[in-house]
Amino acid sequence: MTGPAAGNSTLAGAGWTIVSSLLFSVAFTFVKLAGQDIHPFAVVFWRCFLGALILMPFVAAGRVQMPLSRLPGHVVRASSGTIAMFATFYALANAPIATVQAITFAAPVFATVAAALFLGERLRWRRCAALGVGFAGVLIVLQPGAVPLTPGISAAIVAAVGVAFTVIAIKKLVGFDRPVTVVAWSFVLPIVPALLAASFFWTWPRPETWIYLGIIALFTLTGQIAMVKAFSLAEASAIMPYDFVRFGFIVAAGVLVFDEPLRAPVLVGGGIILTSSIYLAYREAQLSRRGAASTPRVT
Repeated sequence: MTGPAAGNSTLAGAGWTIVSSLLFSVAFTFVKLAGQDIHPFAVVFWRCFLGALILMPFVAAGRVQMPLSRLPGHVVRASSGTIAMFATFYALANAPIATVQAITFAAPVFATVAAALFLGERLRWRRCAALGVGFAGVLIVLQPGAVPLTPGISAAIVAAVGVAFTVIAIKKLVGFDRPVTVVAWSFVLPIVPALLAASFFWTWPRPETWIYLGIIALFTLTGQIAMVKAFSLAEASAIMPYDFVRFGFIVAAGVLVFDEPLRAPVLVGGGIILTSSIYLAYREAQLSRRGAASTPRVT
């Protein structure tokens, strides 16, 4: 797609990215609030269970299809996604929210390494340089030796790696299933393992926490749909810069809602990590276009 149509599509993709960023920022804020009342693993369960309840009327009406033909692929995607979700929610409850967001921005960096290790993708010097810059940004955020590696910070690192593997799994699914189908399975499949994990730390939420949990389920569901919509309209390299809006929202939430200090290393490191991720997405788009151009057409 070229010309005005491509420009309009990119603009629409950017708009959906900003919407997704706002929705996830609100969800993460309430994850941290809910985590002050119940264990983060219980928050994961209620997010999945309540989100599935929201989806079920659409499934029953046939608006959302959940065929079993590619269930193994969805199980793989849900497995890494569930690990990432457990780690993210635990990190949000036990570490500064802006620091967690900065670290999880490194997911595309880890995804590039994982693709090279498990999918056989080649790492040329430009990608290696971008990876080096991204890891430098992570080190600036973490400040090894100066800032303690708490369980919350460690969970954020695990979350970034889990998201990376989830991205790879999604790449294999979106070519076969509708994006909303991928989102629906990501809510349904983790319910049982999340319940088992939460049962070890079970407490019933306070009345106000039920409101938080409902917001988390609704906003993570709509945030995922908006994100998938954005990537269906434009290349990742074109819309990823707009995802930095989420970092601004999260930093504001940390300062205004949780009275967290505004740390310069988190801002600088987060910016470096995102810049590296944007470049990696740009290179991936370039290589994909070259591969498509070199493929002979069958007429």
